[in-house]
Amino acid sequence: METVGFWAAVMLPLFDIPLIVRIVRRRSSADISPVWAVGMWVTAVGMAPSAFISGDRTAIGFNIVNVVLLTAVLFAVVKYRRTA
Repeated sequence: METVGFWAAVMLPLFDIPLIVRIVRRRSSADISPVWAVGMWVTAVGMAPSAFISGDRTAIGFNIVNVVLLTAVLFAVVKYRRTA
Protein backbone atom coordinates (compact mmCIF):
# COMPACT_ATOMS: atom_id res chain seq x y z
CA MET A 1 0.00 0.00 0.00
CA GLU A 2 2.87 2.39 0.65
CA THR A 3 4.07 2.03 -2.92
CA VAL A 4 0.60 2.73 -4.31
CA GLY A 5 0.27 5.76 -2.03
CA PHE A 6 3.67 7.06 -3.08
CA TRP A 7 2.93 6.81 -6.80
CA ALA A 8 -0.52 8.31 -6.37
CA ALA A 9 1.00 11.23 -4.46
CA VAL A 10 3.62 11.80 -7.15
CA MET A 11 1.09 11.53 -9.98
CA LEU A 12 -1.57 13.81 -8.45
CA PRO A 13 0.28 17.08 -9.17
CA LEU A 14 0.87 15.94 -12.76
CA PHE A 15 -2.68 17.08 -13.46
CA ASP A 16 -1.26 20.63 -13.37
CA ILE A 17 0.41 19.93 -16.72
CA PRO A 18 -2.81 20.18 -18.80
CA LEU A 19 -3.53 23.53 -17.11
CA ILE A 20 -0.08 24.83 -18.05
CA VAL A 21 -0.44 23.55 -21.61
CA ARG A 22 -3.87 25.21 -21.96
CA ILE A 23 -2.53 28.55 -20.72
CA VAL A 24 0.44 28.44 -23.09
CA ARG A 25 -1.61 27.37 -26.12
CA ARG A 26 -4.21 30.08 -25.55
CA ARG A 27 -1.53 32.59 -24.55
CA SER A 28 -3.89 33.74 -21.82
CA SER A 29 -4.44 33.02 -18.16
CA ALA A 30 -7.45 35.33 -17.92
CA ASP A 31 -9.67 32.56 -16.57
CA ILE A 32 -7.20 31.65 -13.80
CA SER A 33 -7.29 33.75 -10.66
CA PRO A 34 -3.85 35.08 -9.74
CA VAL A 35 -4.94 34.94 -6.10
CA TRP A 36 -5.63 31.21 -6.51
CA ALA A 37 -2.26 30.61 -8.18
CA VAL A 38 -0.31 32.52 -5.53
CA GLY A 39 -2.35 30.95 -2.72
CA MET A 40 -1.73 27.43 -4.00
CA TRP A 41 1.98 28.08 -4.41
CA VAL A 42 2.39 29.71 -0.97
CA THR A 43 0.59 26.87 0.80
CA ALA A 44 2.57 24.21 -1.09
CA VAL A 45 5.88 25.89 -0.26
CA GLY A 46 4.72 26.39 3.32
CA MET A 47 3.93 22.68 3.74
CA ALA A 48 7.15 21.46 2.13
CA PRO A 49 9.49 21.85 5.14
CA SER A 50 7.12 19.83 7.30
CA ALA A 51 7.06 17.04 4.74
CA PHE A 52 10.84 17.05 4.39
CA ILE A 53 11.47 16.71 8.13
CA SER A 54 8.74 14.08 8.52
CA GLY A 55 10.82 11.54 6.62
CA ASP A 56 7.65 10.15 5.03
CA ARG A 57 8.56 9.12 1.50
CA THR A 58 5.04 9.75 0.19
CA ALA A 59 4.82 13.26 1.66
CA ILE A 60 8.28 14.15 0.38
CA GLY A 61 7.54 12.85 -3.13
CA PHE A 62 4.23 14.68 -3.27
CA ASN A 63 5.72 17.95 -2.07
CA ILE A 64 8.65 17.92 -4.47
CA VAL A 65 6.46 17.32 -7.52
CA ASN A 66 3.73 19.65 -6.25
CA VAL A 67 6.07 22.58 -5.59
CA VAL A 68 7.80 22.18 -8.96
CA LEU A 69 4.56 22.01 -10.95
CA LEU A 70 2.76 24.72 -8.99
CA THR A 71 5.78 26.94 -9.59
CA ALA A 72 5.33 26.28 -13.32
CA VAL A 73 1.60 27.09 -13.04
CA LEU A 74 2.39 30.33 -11.21
CA PHE A 75 4.93 31.36 -13.84
CA ALA A 76 2.48 30.57 -16.66
CA VAL A 77 -0.31 32.53 -14.97
CA VAL A 78 1.95 35.55 -14.42
CA LYS A 79 3.54 35.39 -17.88
CA TYR A 80 0.25 35.12 -19.76
CA ARG A 81 -1.77 37.48 -17.56
CA ARG A 82 -3.15 40.34 -19.60
CA THR A 83 -3.78 43.58 -17.81
CA ALA A 84 -6.58 45.78 -19.01
